[in-house]
Amino acid sequence: MDSLTHIALGAGVGALLGGRALGRKALVLGAVAQSLPDIDFLAGLWCNPAEDLLAHRGFTHSFLCIVLLAPLLSAGASRLYASADYSYKRWLAFFLLQMLTHLLLDALNVYGTGWWEPFSHERVSGNLLFVADPLFTIPLLGAASWLFFTIAPGKKFSVRPILVAFVFCSLYLLAALMSKRVVEKELLDTCQKKGIAFSRYFTTPAPFTSFLWYCVVADDRGFHVGYRSVFDQSEEFNLSYFLQQDSLLDLVHDREDVQHLRRFSQGYYVVRHQGDSLVFSDLRFGQQMGWVRPQVPFSFYYFLEHPGQNDFLIQRGRIAGWNQSNFIDYARRVFGSQR
Repeated sequence: MDSLTHIALGAGVGALLGGRALGRKALVLGAVAQSLPDIDFLAGLWCNPAEDLLAHRGFTHSFLCIVLLAPLLSAGASRLYASADYSYKRWLAFFLLQMLTHLLLDALNVYGTGWWEPFSHERVSGNLLFVADPLFTIPLLGAASWLFFTIAPGKKFSVRPILVAFVFCSLYLLAALMSKRVVEKELLDTCQKKGIAFSRYFTTPAPFTSFLWYCVVADDRGFHVGYRSVFDQSEEFNLSYFLQQDSLLDLVHDREDVQHLRRFSQGYYVVRHQGDSLVFSDLRFGQQMGWVRPQVPFSFYYFLEHPGQNDFLIQRGRIAGWNQSNFIDYARRVFGSQR
């Protein structure tokens, strides 16, 4: 998830675990502990863009890392705050729970999280939440802000705001899961009606919501791609087709960056010519305004002939074309309008 969500969640969990003994320190330390796995952003200082894709949410997001790191953090915190009547075991539970919730939350996104590193490079992708979802973040942020201004060491404080926020977020995740199942059933029914023989598929939330879903169905030559809202009234599920064109990589398949890209994309990629460059696109991150223009390019694209132009790989296509008018059109599409 985005950093703001982790900060708000960490502050809330920190208040529940140590608010009475530590006061505001529990919120601040919770926010820091919850954000620690994302220290892997520093890998971008020495990794090239293709390597950085795998470094992010890699070892620092593994169970082994938090098992090794939590005791060290707990030993340091118990010495630094020895007067707070907060034992080493409580600190250990504090840091383990904070970093564990970070790992669990990140695994709900499409990016993939390396839970099992370094023993396995398989990544966990729940495809249930977009990386930034206001309906999930705002309740947590509101509760954490309220607690920050009302909590004090040694005094009683109300945990109701953070509990309400947790209940709301849990219900939202349940609604997202139900929405996903509805959309996947409609997708499979459409494939059956259209005679689409597929090998695998996935659905993942469109930007900022779990009510509009981006859907990809793979066959032996390419991918059927479309968007579906849980509020759509029409039975028709429009899918566009993109050839994978994997043969275009024959001359560069031994390159290290190409191998990294293939592994990162989990096989969901297409290759095409764009100008004087060969472009590798990871389908999992959606299209640039694809909900209104089905044949537009994909948000993630990597220039194989010009690797120096590949900064901000994940984000550059996600924000392309957004303006006030398009945002209004997008909101309408979320609620079922297909104009």
